[in-house]
Amino acid sequence: MAERTAVAGDTGAVIATQGLTKRYRGGQLAVDALDLSVPRGSVFGFLGPNGSGKTTTIRMLLGLIQPTGGAAHLLGEPMPGSGRRVLPRVGALIEGPALYGFLSGRANLLRYDAADPTADPRTRAARVDRALERVGLSGAAAKKARAYSLGMKQRLGLAAALLQPRELLVLDEPTNGLDPQGMREIRSLVRELAEDGSTVFLSSHLLDEIEQVCTHTAVMHHGRLVTQGTVAEMSAGARGRLTVTTPDPGEAARVLKEHGVSDLSTAGEELSGDPPPGDPAELNTALVRAGVRVRAFGVRQASLEDVFVSLTGEGFDVAG
Repeated sequence: MAERTAVAGDTGAVIATQGLTKRYRGGQLAVDALDLSVPRGSVFGFLGPNGSGKTTTIRMLLGLIQPTGGAAHLLGEPMPGSGRRVLPRVGALIEGPALYGFLSGRANLLRYDAADPTADPRTRAARVDRALERVGLSGAAAKKARAYSLGMKQRLGLAAALLQPRELLVLDEPTNGLDPQGMREIRSLVRELAEDGSTVFLSSHLLDEIEQVCTHTAVMHHGRLVTQGTVAEMSAGARGRLTVTTPDPGEAARVLKEHGVSDLSTAGEELSGDPPPGDPAELNTALVRAGVRVRAFGVRQASLEDVFVSLTGEGFDVAG
């Protein structure tokens, strides 16, 4: 799949970087010449294992740290120079929210909103209540923040990013600490936000999270951009896995290896592997001719996990 090279200031991209680089003292290269383009209206998954440079990139995009080299544009404006104009149009949740533990969840949001010079104080209370409702914290709004679980704190941080309509939402590991039900609720909220017209930039190390909610994605590895594009393009660019169910796994493995199936693994009566080029039906025919009792046979569509492994030779947390 051909990558699109980001052009700084591209009006079709809400985030565009060109050669963006961050090297820390001591020589550690955290982000290496990143060219990234995030289309307006997309739910963009910024994907990579912990330590791949995702959070460092986000901090540069929002002007929290200075890049060593290259350029970054948010909403068509250069960063960090245009931060005063740009950041009021951006909501962000990065590395967990900073909260006043002695204040209630609701009081924390009132403080956040009061610190925003663009916020209308006349509608503050209603907007805080709406934000709490959207993240499922209305029932815990009066509880002190220090009594919140990690997942509840994540929800409150997301509520702070939703106090006003935003053109761009930047969310760094937004489901961190949430149980499966909470993760589903946040995914549903992200889809709703995108339908309302926001572009959502979602950083995660959870492949299934990206696959379920995102329209576009980019893969980071050791500080470098490996590839970027739509989720559909990425999955289509990787070969699927052959799966065979049979009570004769030993004989099936022998036949499949003879016919070019590689990376073969067996789990009970199920075998899976990378099929060779050609018609998979020929493999099924070969199994039957060898007397293998085939109960199920097919090629599973490639997932983002397959894509990542094919690009980097590594796997990482796919379920949290």
